[in-house]
Amino acid sequence: MQRSTTRILTTHVGSLPRPASLDDALDRRQDDETAYATALSKAVADVVRKQADVGIDVVNDGEFGKSSWTGYLTERLGGFEPRPVPPGGQVLRGKDFSDFAEFYADASRAQALWYTPDGRLRTPRAPVQWVCTSPITYAGQAALQRDIENFRDALNQISVTEAFLPVAAPASVEPGRVNEHYRSEEEFVYALAEALKVEYDTIAGSGILLQVDDAFIPYNYDRFFADGKSVSDYLKHCELRIEALNHALRDVPEDRVRYHICWGSWHGPHSTDVPLKEIIHLLLRVKAQAYLFEAANVRHEHEYHLWETVKLPEGKILIPGVVSHATNVLEHPELIAERISRFVERVGRENVMAGTDCGLGGRVHPQLAWAKLKVLAEGAALASKSGIALAGA
Repeated sequence: MQRSTTRILTTHVGSLPRPASLDDALDRRQDDETAYATALSKAVADVVRKQADVGIDVVNDGEFGKSSWTGYLTERLGGFEPRPVPPGGQVLRGKDFSDFAEFYADASRAQALWYTPDGRLRTPRAPVQWVCTSPITYAGQAALQRDIENFRDALNQISVTEAFLPVAAPASVEPGRVNEHYRSEEEFVYALAEALKVEYDTIAGSGILLQVDDAFIPYNYDRFFADGKSVSDYLKHCELRIEALNHALRDVPEDRVRYHICWGSWHGPHSTDVPLKEIIHLLLRVKAQAYLFEAANVRHEHEYHLWETVKLPEGKILIPGVVSHATNVLEHPELIAERISRFVERVGRENVMAGTDCGLGGRVHPQLAWAKLKVLAEGAALASKSGIALAGA
């Protein structure tokens, strides 16, 4: 994995604005697979070129080959069958949701959130849950190879420092899936990890960096509190899933892996987010070289101080978010440079890359998403010229 040795490199988390033509082709995919394949290939080529044009050094495919963040795995995992959601199922539970119920109800009625006023996931069709009724297998080889080939073709047309493909972690695939086959929770989680290992190994073997997205590690903290469980219960839950992830990563070189956590992409108060200090040991336990996390979000921006007492292990890289998906306000390049320098001062220039808090696609207007990536590159350039960034820690 490339490091910021002569200047601060830039990247982002993954999701980028999707063109309407691609979504239209996806809607018609069952009737015209060829048109979808053509639209997808063109959209990937365009989004990769656009990243390079605005100054992003380490790019991806915009996650265009996925139907949604983890929903893409419904067609890539065998062993599950869809069933109607039972009464009371798939309700958003969390202390933040209950503490600010009036806000969430109003925002949901205005469709500013992905949930209905009673806390259910807002979907265009009747919601289903996926029930595991037989051994979990990975059946997405063809779709995954398509994504890799589209991305490679796009990369051949531009010059960038490096490239990555983001995929989901076992802990973030598990929600919404019910086990009726495996004898225990542990067996179920490890079976998910073993199936996802195919995806991880294939991406790493292609020469593209593997990014594992794991938003549910932080999110479950809020859910556990709402359910009356303890911090100890939460940490035990997370530790099993981190161990399973490392099991899935066992054959992937550590320097080919990026690990991303966030506190959820919805635009709410986030008053009961887990503090980074409570899970930093879990983050650093993951077999990855680079760690991506929110550092521009106003609920977590102060947490850069944590690196004054926590020692970054040798060879690791921090990719803090220095622009946020949580606001339409466009960050100033000088502020971005300052945010970068906070981490450079504490862990060294070569151990810092500039990133985003979360995926920008679907979270801010497309015009703003690209503007944020452009000022991210401008801020990194300013940080690279500063005495702090040049000197390192």
